[in-house]
Amino acid sequence: MLNRLTLESFISTGSDLEASQYRILNALKSHYEEFSRNRLYPALSDLIELALTLEGLLKEKSDLHHRLPQHLKKIDLTNKRLIYEPLNIAGPDIERMTELMSWALPQIRKAIEEGMRIFDFVDERISLSEVGILPMYQQEGYAFVPENKESLLHLLRYEVSLYTSGKERYRTIKTRFVKSVRQFAVRLSPESIKLEVIQEHKDLPNPATFVFETDLEFPYAETILPIAKRKLMMRVAA
Repeated sequence: MLNRLTLESFISTGSDLEASQYRILNALKSHYEEFSRNRLYPALSDLIELALTLEGLLKEKSDLHHRLPQHLKKIDLTNKRLIYEPLNIAGPDIERMTELMSWALPQIRKAIEEGMRIFDFVDERISLSEVGILPMYQQEGYAFVPENKESLLHLLRYEVSLYTSGKERYRTIKTRFVKSVRQFAVRLSPESIKLEVIQEHKDLPNPATFVFETDLEFPYAETILPIAKRKLMMRVAA
């Protein structure tokens, strides 16, 4: 089971730095175990997000106290707002925290490199192709993703949406499971499966449809699907 490593692991270091280092190494060990089973997510994305957070905090070390997460103090029902208060962390604790962050970052980056090697290997061995003629509107449609270990082809409906954070705009892709078919049925061709899906779901009469192919038998939910979704996002957002 994945031992999640978060910013809280560094905030709650206590006075025993060695014990905190041991806990972090133990958590990283569970990430390596996930990678050894070719299970990339959420282990890899967690580590990348944590590394970026720690790097940002260490760059602004002089203002670290104000950049750390805050405790929810109370809920102001009258004005409909949340009231937070800073964490009460003393100067020596801040020093231990930054020392632990500086020590941990190379360990985390090394684990990320291991995960990225697997990511690149899988990414190169998953191909994406169109099923039939693509319509102009490709922000919503279907994707067929294989799970070879179970001899299944999963039919997913996808939707790309925009959201704004500050001045930045981001695209996200959401998928919804439609159904699965045994891979021997793929002999009917992806085009035949597409026609069947259109008949069953008439709200998209001419959907953009893509099929993924790979010979890998890696874990579906933790590796194949996340990488397939990333490929699909890059394709329809191009």
